[in-house]
Amino acid sequence: MVRTGFRLILDAQPDIEVIAEVPDGAACVEAARRLRPDVCLVDIRMPELDGLDVTRILAGPDATDPLRVVVVTTFDQDDYVYGALQGGACGFLLKDAGPGLLVEAVRAAARGDALVSPSVTVRLLERLGPHPGPAADGRPASPLTDRETDVARLVARGRTNQEICQELYVSLGTVKTHLGSIQTKLGVRNRVEIAAWAWETGTVRSR
Repeated sequence: MVRTGFRLILDAQPDIEVIAEVPDGAACVEAARRLRPDVCLVDIRMPELDGLDVTRILAGPDATDPLRVVVVTTFDQDDYVYGALQGGACGFLLKDAGPGLLVEAVRAAARGDALVSPSVTVRLLERLGPHPGPAADGRPASPLTDRETDVARLVARGRTNQEICQELYVSLGTVKTHLGSIQTKLGVRNRVEIAAWAWETGTVRSR
């Protein structure tokens, strides 16, 4: 039922095509290697091989030709999040995240970006350690403009691009432009690393 629901949501998008669905982890590895999809959606709990094993095989450091993997799960557990991201996943979603976030996660993975469910992003990144203020610890001033800093803070809070648009009253294209500029200035690869930078530098703080 879950696979059918995901297929209906994704196939309804003009730019997404579901090319296969499989019942277990071993079949997932075989189909992914044979079909080479742009993005693999992998459940944490599957027969034969679980989602973390599948992620390591398809996207981990030992994968000869890594694929982009988005992990989905019903279980909001930190060890699953860390295991998935350390295994090479470029996305982590809870199954109750909603259709919009599922679609955005697939699109983000396809373009080489990363997206983690907002409900786990903040908790995950708050654990990076103490968050000294940029001015207090003697670090150089942020290379970002004020508006780019606003975008980085919202990314660190787990906001999607659409939510950033609504909160800052700007267009989606403007948000994407800011994100590209932020990645270039900070030398990071995706929004997860933007969020990590924001927490580590004290640009955003725990409430």
